[in-house]
Amino acid sequence: MKNAIVIGASSGIGLELARLLVKEGYTTYITGRREEKLKDLQAEMPEMYRIKVFDITDLEASNTAFDAMCADLGEVDLVVVNSGWGDINKKLDWNIEHTVIQTNVVGAANMCVRAMHVFYKQNRGHLVGISSIASLIGGRLNPAYNASKAFLSNYLHGLYLTVQSRKQPITVTDIRPGFVKTDLVKGDKIFWMQPVEKAARQILDAIKKKKRMAYITKRWTLFGWLMRFVSGWA
Repeated sequence: MKNAIVIGASSGIGLELARLLVKEGYTTYITGRREEKLKDLQAEMPEMYRIKVFDITDLEASNTAFDAMCADLGEVDLVVVNSGWGDINKKLDWNIEHTVIQTNVVGAANMCVRAMHVFYKQNRGHLVGISSIASLIGGRLNPAYNASKAFLSNYLHGLYLTVQSRKQPITVTDIRPGFVKTDLVKGDKIFWMQPVEKAARQILDAIKKKKRMAYITKRWTLFGWLMRFVSGWA
């Protein structure tokens, strides 16, 4: 039996990916702040889902919850750090910027580190971080969001390098979604918008192949390579 933890599974990509992992035979812990949403997902297959409710910006609560999930599962094969938040912030409201940073940078990095220490001890495991195509450029409408995803993408690369130096059988994967139809994406008729189900299937494929980095959906690879050629930021 395989075991997974999906941080941020109450909606969007995390929810759909959790569904696919359960179908693949993973006993899956799903986490988030909205307990009712997690319970709705758990009801689809109660014997395969387990729930832990916490706010990723509360580091003490997050650490306690993560340790409890790992102890309950015994060993952990896969940790997906999907929690993220952003909002249009044309007026540069600091409260919005601060929340984005606390969630997407501090909270996400904390969960990544927690997972890595578990994998170091087990001498195996797979960490998946959901960054974004937004990590490649600055954001005029939500500066902190793009910057936070650039941090996470770069951080995941650093964790990958630490694994290489330790020569342990641990995989670190950076998933860079483009526009996916979730609550986080505002507006209609957005360029290359893709359904969340399609995105989740491609993420699962990248997990199975143990890729170091994957653009989701695959058409965004072109944009990624273009940005790499033009600016060297990717």
